Amino acid sequence: MPRTAATESFKFNHTMIRIKDPKLSLPFYMDTLGMDLVSEQNMGDFTLYFLAFNYDGIASLPAEQKAKARFNREGILELTHNHGTESDPNFQGYANGNSEPGRGFGHIAITVNNIEEACARFESLGVPFKKRLTDGKMRHIAFILDPDGYWVEVVPQALSL
Repeated sequence: MPRTAATESFKFNHTMIRIKDPKLSLPFYMDTLGMDLVSEQNMGDFTLYFLAFNYDGIASLPAEQKAKARFNREGILELTHNHGTESDPNFQGYANGNSEPGRGFGHIAITVNNIEEACARFESLGVPFKKRLTDGKMRHIAFILDPDGYWVEVVPQALSL
């Protein structure tokens, strides 16, 4: 269906996943994947972390402008940390969406210039793989796992299916 005047301003802004421990998840998304922290909001019993790739200069804006700009662009990842999960010995973790119970959500995806180099880097950093390039039929994509077990698909920027 074509966009109409009623929907022409709509954008896919962000998706949210829950995390157990920001001390593990933030370094994964920022250092391993190269995302920038756009804003952080402590809401009392939980904290929201908004991350994005800095293709539009958002990371260099002052904090107040970054916080406003996060709702005016696409490709934001929101990590929600419910305080206390990181130190709760009974916490079972979150459903990653790829197994029962909780099958539904599947993965997020990033594109890379050179998938072989990216996967070699992930390997050297000790990032766990769900699927390596050499696994299965689809040998042009990989899946890595974040600290909570969420799948991150790694796709080359030029991909023919």
